[in-house]
Amino acid sequence: MLSIPGMSYTKKAESTFFSKYGALLEITLRVSDVAVVIAVAYAIYWLRFDQFALQDPYDLGLVRAVLLTLLVFPVAGVYRSWRGESLADEIGKLWLAWTGVMLLLLLLEWAVKSTGEYSRISAVAWFVSTGAVLSIDRLLMRKLLGHIRSRGVDSGQRIVSATRGNAWMGLDVVGYVSTNDDQVDIHDLSCLADLDTFLASLDSWSLDQIWIALPVRAESTIQRVLQATLDKPITIRFVPDFFGYELINHHATALGGVPVITLRGSRVEGHASVLKAIEDRLIALILLVLLSPLMLLVAGGVKLSSPGPVLYRQKRHGLGGKEIDVLKFRSMRVHAEGAGHVTQAQRNDSRVTSFGRFLRSSSLDELPQLLNVLRGEMSIVGPRPHAVEHNRHFSERLHGYMQRHGVKPGMTGLAQVRGFRGETDTLEKMASRVECDIHYIQHWSLWLDLKIILCTPFIILRRTNAY
Repeated sequence: MLSIPGMSYTKKAESTFFSKYGALLEITLRVSDVAVVIAVAYAIYWLRFDQFALQDPYDLGLVRAVLLTLLVFPVAGVYRSWRGESLADEIGKLWLAWTGVMLLLLLLEWAVKSTGEYSRISAVAWFVSTGAVLSIDRLLMRKLLGHIRSRGVDSGQRIVSATRGNAWMGLDVVGYVSTNDDQVDIHDLSCLADLDTFLASLDSWSLDQIWIALPVRAESTIQRVLQATLDKPITIRFVPDFFGYELINHHATALGGVPVITLRGSRVEGHASVLKAIEDRLIALILLVLLSPLMLLVAGGVKLSSPGPVLYRQKRHGLGGKEIDVLKFRSMRVHAEGAGHVTQAQRNDSRVTSFGRFLRSSSLDELPQLLNVLRGEMSIVGPRPHAVEHNRHFSERLHGYMQRHGVKPGMTGLAQVRGFRGETDTLEKMASRVECDIHYIQHWSLWLDLKIILCTPFIILRRTNAY
């Protein structure tokens, strides 16, 4: 995995026990509720009539009660997470659900005209005794699960332990964010904020990664995080709640013993990032050596074309949205732009010198960016860097726009060889360019880079959309 300072884990999760056995616990609880309803019914019948085998209509009435329990209890929320709910609220919800079962049962028995065949004393005793036993069952279950939680280690804690015990991962865990799905606190780590506060102030954290360690059933929370980060170049990783299970999904990876699924990210990570870095610097070095005489001639032409510096530095967004100074041969006359405004070059732009027009149409003005590549700020191939002001403009109008900063910007890219080069004077053109950039990030390979590099000279020779 690419080691970047400031990477952060921002979620915590249910304990390992609940991750593995949460569904089993819920099923066990449902079965135990039905068992209580049946067991108490048999006990009351035995005490009242001195016999164990239920007779008509008690047997059919019990069947109806069991079916109603299986229907009403889930609808009433009896089996929802207890996190953040007091025991009194839980018991109250349980009694409300059980009362609903009895009222519906009474309605059914009235419909089949069998209410007069039941012992009223037995019915009242069964209602009260069953509710009491179910309440005691919940109390004991809470104590048992609380004991398990206190002894367990949650998946969030596993992430923290893995990163601290594996320095090679290069992760700086800055804290966690609390959610309604949490079960266990993470030791020796501060809580940054609750989920609402965190999502509302994402820009202030300067995060590179967010790790979501929540149960799969917390889909709405996961969706909120993904939606809130849609226009931010943040890698989102999902830590599934199945520690101890062998992973079958080949898209899952293990980092420090922690199974992780990348929900959103770039293919240029880990070994791929090393390969691409070697590719970039090797090609840049070769091109600088081969093209240095040409670059000296261009520098002289720029100096003679109009007063001003040879090189032009412009603020652009690099990897992760960080600002970098991109180098170009100056192709325009020195002029002043309004604050926070950059005007794209247009056809017959009066600001462009005659020599500069040749440089721009042939893309020779981009050659100094080989130095950006050597410095590790850019790549030979990647999404073209846009002016900071343009990024701000389009990020407000195109969802997912900032995802193009999931890799280093390039001197050439997939969008350029597909015809989206030069001025983007409409939102539709920019959307097409961004679509190509995202496709490149998702499908990167050395072979794809090579094809783009080989195609680039032919695109430049056409001199289309560059002026």
